Amino acid sequence: MEAYLQKKRRRPLFLDGIEEEDGEDEVVEVAAADVQARADGGAKPAAKPSSGTAAKRRHAIYQFKASRPSNGNSTPKTPKTIKSVVAMLRRTPEQIVDQRRAKDFQPTIESSTKTKEEKQYVDLQWALWFMECGVSFNAANSRQFEIACEATAQYGSGYKPPTNQQLGEPLLQECVKVTSAMRKDHEQARKQYGCTLMLDGWTDMRRRHLINFLMNSPEGTYLLESVDASSQVHSATMLADLLQEKIEDIGKDNVIQVVTDNGANYKAAGKILMDRIPKLFWSPCAAHCLDLMLEEIENLKAFKKPIARARRVTTFIYRHGRLLSAMRAQTGGNDLVRAAKTRFATSFLTLKSLYKNKDALKSLFVSEACIGNNLCTTTAGQQVQDIVLSTEFWNSVEDCLRASAPLLIVLRAVDGDEKPAMPEVTALMNHAKERIKLSFNISTKQGLLKRIMDIIEKRWVNQMEHPLYGAALYLNPGKFYPLVKANDDATVGQLRGCFIEVLGRMIPDVETQRKINRQAIEYEEQRGDAFSNKMAKESYDKIQQLNCIPNS
Repeated sequence: MEAYLQKKRRRPLFLDGIEEEDGEDEVVEVAAADVQARADGGAKPAAKPSSGTAAKRRHAIYQFKASRPSNGNSTPKTPKTIKSVVAMLRRTPEQIVDQRRAKDFQPTIESSTKTKEEKQYVDLQWALWFMECGVSFNAANSRQFEIACEATAQYGSGYKPPTNQQLGEPLLQECVKVTSAMRKDHEQARKQYGCTLMLDGWTDMRRRHLINFLMNSPEGTYLLESVDASSQVHSATMLADLLQEKIEDIGKDNVIQVVTDNGANYKAAGKILMDRIPKLFWSPCAAHCLDLMLEEIENLKAFKKPIARARRVTTFIYRHGRLLSAMRAQTGGNDLVRAAKTRFATSFLTLKSLYKNKDALKSLFVSEACIGNNLCTTTAGQQVQDIVLSTEFWNSVEDCLRASAPLLIVLRAVDGDEKPAMPEVTALMNHAKERIKLSFNISTKQGLLKRIMDIIEKRWVNQMEHPLYGAALYLNPGKFYPLVKANDDATVGQLRGCFIEVLGRMIPDVETQRKINRQAIEYEEQRGDAFSNKMAKESYDKIQQLNCIPNS
């Protein structure tokens, strides 16, 4: 042990993560010094130089090793790379980002020593890059953006970013390889949990009708293929054949559900597929369902007029620069028009913005800036002024918001990437319906409430009340056990019926069905070792079921 410590003491110690030299370098260094001593007539080797000279000599020795001629039987050895202890213990950028997003992240000692001014400077440089290159601010929410920042920080000072030529060819090919490797993880997940096949049709700038096929599983969503279907008639049979071909490529046993939009041809194609493949479920897109729901609510007579009047107000203000500037001064720089992915959501979001700035708009149209403006003396200006100052208009806007605000919350959850599981959206939709009923708890508005609820029932209950979603909600202890505790027997019975229906379709073997059903009864009644012990009960509200039921 003493000899080992003496040997280690002679080696340089690096604390800043620089690679340590290999043991072979010492042998070569001694050999080179011995050769030089013999050439000098047997003189003793010179004394060991200082640390700066030693670093230069190590570089020279490395060159000496690389340039040594080799005989016919041997090949030059490649110098080994020894990582420092810090490098070996350091977590990867992916691990750090995942822990940070899971809210289970502790800052490193190095980052804790940085001052607020130092972080502010780095943040400012990134902000300037975003603005100079016109990059959307939403890109900062990307997981890959965080990983790239962490990888750069671990590299250290002096990192030279890739050029546009490197990004265009060699790095592009590397990205393709990485993406192809990701597919293996998705294939493994679909074999273990099953998957959902999603179909998304769209038209590009060249007027080609493309159909994207995507696969969703607990691993995430993966784009399988894009098909140009411009030359084909999009009949139900054609779509069913196309979907069946993709299902067979993935594996019939691996596909649980197919999700498309609510078009009549896609509905018919879904029914054809369910007849061909008994284990398969077809579901309409939840986001598209909500869009159609908002469209029908917008076309109600009670809402059609206020929405048209609100559109007239925003059009008049945004058409004239001076009035627009005065409006922004009254609202503190806020805009009235709020863009969304669908025009129906845009209409209701604009109504919400108008109502939020109601007092500012009233002040605008009675202010000197508006009265002294010739625009407000025109017929159109007078009409807009009457609309803004009308109490009846604002009351009708309130009714629009009562009907649409809870649905917009559901649409935001469905159209986002945070909650891919449909049972979560189903619970949120039930809450939205209750909110709408409570907000219209006025005897004079009962007729309007009935028409709104009829639209919701027709679009949501008749299309989205799917047995597969009910079964998933039944198997989610965090959502199911509160219903049992509240003695909601009707809902519990409905969810159990969905589970039995899905069980009968997905499991053809009768004996296996009985075994699963017995386990389901134990789960429902919280009996058995797996459901009745203390640890299981404490984790009911934290367990999130792994399912392959996306919202769209």
